[in-house]
Amino acid sequence: MGRVEGKVCLVTGGGSGLGRADAIRLAEEGATVVVTDIDVAGGEETVALAGSNTVFMEQDVADEARWQSIIADTLSQFGKLNVLVNNAGMVVMGTVESVTTEQWRRHQQIHMDGTFFGMKYGIGAIKQNGELGSIINMSSTTALQGYSAVFAYGAAKGAIRTMSKHAAVHCVNSGYKIRVNSLHPGVIATPMVMNMAADGPIPDTPPPMSPVGLGEPNDVANTVVFLASDESKFINGVELPIDNTATNQP
Repeated sequence: MGRVEGKVCLVTGGGSGLGRADAIRLAEEGATVVVTDIDVAGGEETVALAGSNTVFMEQDVADEARWQSIIADTLSQFGKLNVLVNNAGMVVMGTVESVTTEQWRRHQQIHMDGTFFGMKYGIGAIKQNGELGSIINMSSTTALQGYSAVFAYGAAKGAIRTMSKHAAVHCVNSGYKIRVNSLHPGVIATPMVMNMAADGPIPDTPPPMSPVGLGEPNDVANTVVFLASDESKFINGVELPIDNTATNQP
């Protein structure tokens, strides 16, 4: 038996990076996984890597109507939803002075609106089956510390941190068997981070402080599996850094 055997999991932004690693690890541990992404080729590649218990659905997480149809299609095909991983994201470098209004609003749409829609409709679906459920929202260490060069991204990730706590309390107060937690990865070797690094040192980011070096996508994915599983049934409303002490360094 896998650690999430019999669970139906939905992972947004599953076409690459952390989302791909999350989907593959959940599938390896026995889950049926719905992978969504705006990148069709990337999403289909993830499904090919993750195996037969995985399906792809094209999705722009900023589209509320598409969220409703994704949830409906998941329930129609698999009969339930147990786990939602709100992972989809993007980043454009910019300080409070240099970021454009368009860039600011795009961060809000993808991160904040996408996570809000996911929780709103995900909770509605998960509570129907009466089983233990888990929502895992991908935030960032930029929600925990100040970084001048990613102002819009950090603001959006900070909102995800706070929304997760409010949603967790709402579920407890409503008597739902649904936990909501936020993950806060540091510098992880994903395509997004490596593309940024190719343009030069990432501003505000210290070099790795130990022989472990950069974090790997599976460092996050293994934590997602734990929070998706019933092993973590009493962990709720938590913000969990995955950063090898980066947020604790002076």
